[in-house]
Amino acid sequence: MFSKSLKTTLAASVLATSGAAPAVADNLGAALVGSIIGGVIVNEAHKNRARKQPVTRKRTYSPARAQNRETQTALNYFGFQAGSPDGVMGRKSRAAVAQYQGHMGFPATGQLTQYERDFLVSSYSRAQIGGPQVIKAMQGPNGVRGLLRTWRDEATGTRSAGAGGYGSYGGLPFEVSEAVDEIAASADPSAEQLLQRSGFMQLADLNGDGKNDYMIDTSVSGSSFWCGASHCSVMVFASTPQGYQRNDFMARGVTTASFSCHQGVCRMSDEPASGTVQAVAPTPAPAPAPGGSVGGTVLASAPQVAAPAPAAGGLAALQLFQQPAPAANTASLTSHCSKVSLLTSSNGGYMTVSNLRDPELALGEQFCLTRSYAINSGEALVAKVQGVSQAQVDSQCDAFGPVVQPYLAKLGSTGSDALVSDLQKFVLQSNMSIEQLSNTAGICLFSGYRRDNMEVALGAALIMVGVGQRPYAELIGHHLAQGFGVAKSPEQAQGWYQTAIAALETGSEPVFAPGQPERLALIKAASAGLTGTIAQPVPASSTAAALPSFSTD
Repeated sequence: MFSKSLKTTLAASVLATSGAAPAVADNLGAALVGSIIGGVIVNEAHKNRARKQPVTRKRTYSPARAQNRETQTALNYFGFQAGSPDGVMGRKSRAAVAQYQGHMGFPATGQLTQYERDFLVSSYSRAQIGGPQVIKAMQGPNGVRGLLRTWRDEATGTRSAGAGGYGSYGGLPFEVSEAVDEIAASADPSAEQLLQRSGFMQLADLNGDGKNDYMIDTSVSGSSFWCGASHCSVMVFASTPQGYQRNDFMARGVTTASFSCHQGVCRMSDEPASGTVQAVAPTPAPAPAPGGSVGGTVLASAPQVAAPAPAAGGLAALQLFQQPAPAANTASLTSHCSKVSLLTSSNGGYMTVSNLRDPELALGEQFCLTRSYAINSGEALVAKVQGVSQAQVDSQCDAFGPVVQPYLAKLGSTGSDALVSDLQKFVLQSNMSIEQLSNTAGICLFSGYRRDNMEVALGAALIMVGVGQRPYAELIGHHLAQGFGVAKSPEQAQGWYQTAIAALETGSEPVFAPGQPERLALIKAASAGLTGTIAQPVPASSTAAALPSFSTD
């Protein structure tokens, strides 16, 4: 290991130090030799370590790779197979990009422009919100890929026949044909068969511009998808220079005479607006009027029902011998929660089991608390959705109205177990993943409560329960107990409260105020108190006995 000269130097050093002080010399020589050898060993070890130490490169995740992964995820979602989203735009990813570009009518270069990428990623984020439009697209011939063209045309303000998988029937405007396809997707008859049905479509010039406007009555389709307990969706399409604008109403037994339009905006009217041209004049006979024909498509008028004879005193619309159904609370939940907050502050804080005096107020406090949690959670989900405005989120959540209406209509008459079973069937038939439905419902809870839209909020809560998130049944219990968005029914509320309580007692993760396990005992006591089964206030001497019921585990 050592060179010959080094050995000679060491030997000479030892000989030179022998003589006068042999013991000291010996020790010094040994130390010197040891230090030199030790130094050489250390140096050689350092050299070996420097040579043998493997060189590792720190993996870096640059913003460009993060964007690439996002692009690959979006491509895969829309059926352009880019492979594993690893952030490397290799041959397979470039081929997927070219397919996407070809589908959209862009130059198929395999390299995305900034606009092409932004549109792709924002469309993916928008699709994650879900809604009927996404569900229908999944069932169409082009799958979710059809959404890309639909949203492209929407963004550019143009409409092309066949975009998004929709066709055109007998020369009907594209917007009307699209609605016919949408209705046919949830009904047994085909679109062509629906157009043959008496009363399905009626024509009139509702805005006085000399062009036909269209009214579609979904009650004729025979599908409960579009109908509630007493009304069905009615679509009125008014002509504008940019195309036909759709207006949605919930009604039953209407004709074109029931609507008047100014440009593209329509409203329901008791009497025909002046200047309105009626395609079908109302007649007292119940038989349908002869159908017309537009571009080869038979368009028949709706059967007209005889109007009731005017009663004395101007009570023409009064129907006797009919018990009115309890009405849902139309007051603002936001305003209600503000009042509850003031009462809570004046009482010195939230009610607990030990000081429960007013079960309805106690549940009102918990309702407003859960509403706040739902808003905060949904807002966090919306923040993760890129390229979608709040207006677009609200619009897609509003589209859930016709979807959840059949279930909302059953809340006052159907038990919680039976309705949960129906919701689970809806989930299985929706062609959306559990995660996507859950995210959609969470976002729409935020949208509904933020805007005081109880139909959206309550419908989103039902979907949450349908996907297996049983603690959300508490929200439905609160709506029924307080009468927001549904007729007030403390009795029906009990089943939903029990569904949430049973889930939490069997280990489900709390979704509202998870740091307050004592809420469970409070909701049990207060919900029982709504139907008169709560015990009398606990005397002060026995208050301590009630404390162990507040579990902190």
